Amino acid sequence: MKKQLLLLVLLFLGSIALLQSQVTGTVTDEDGTPLPGASVVKKGTRVGTTTDFDGKFSIDAIIGDRLTISYIGYQPKEVLINSTIMSITLVSGVQLAEVVITGSRNPNRTATESTVPIDVIDVKQLANAAPQVNLNQILNYVAPSFTSNTQTISDGTDHIDPASLRGLGPDQVLVLINGKRRHTSSLINVNGTFGRGSVGTDLNAIPTAAIQRIEVLRDGAAAQYGSDAIAGVINIILNKNVDELLINVT
Repeated sequence: MKKQLLLLVLLFLGSIALLQSQVTGTVTDEDGTPLPGASVVKKGTRVGTTTDFDGKFSIDAIIGDRLTISYIGYQPKEVLINSTIMSITLVSGVQLAEVVITGSRNPNRTATESTVPIDVIDVKQLANAAPQVNLNQILNYVAPSFTSNTQTISDGTDHIDPASLRGLGPDQVLVLINGKRRHTSSLINVNGTFGRGSVGTDLNAIPTAAIQRIEVLRDGAAAQYGSDAIAGVINIILNKNVDELLINVT
């Protein structure tokens, strides 16, 4: 009788050890390459783990449980545990309903190797292609992030057009001449004009005939230049050739 009872206890302990077994395995792609960082979760529970650098995992589960394996860029898979050592293959190519590519840099005009997008505008070429004559209107024509509208019956903005980058205030656009700060105007925008209460830079006071190119950093640059560069930076490079007479007829 005692032997039978002891045998039953041993069988019971053995079944518990079997039920509390640990399942190990490897997750690979279709080519057999291990997938590190794949998610392995026991279905219906919060028990889970991730694969290591070699695609291997270990999880507390029993035979008969189900595992859900997922990985970015691959179709998730649900498998039934039928062995304590498993090999799981994920299929790549998650179907995308629509792919939208948004480009922010034109290689013909933008510095592509910079950390932020910088538009480099050749004023000499624009003089023959665009009908604009002052600097504000030229930038309106070629730079989508730049905005400047001519206003009337609006105090001093009849003569000094407020300009902005990305819709921010005129006092948040830093204007440089050959890399050095250009002074702002003495006009405070009032009477409901754009940028009311701010003081901007009079870009039209810079003759376009003296400009070689314009560099527009159309991103916030307050960390590099200060709070007046929240909207971005406009760097105007003047002609290197001096002591010459240049005549533009419009």
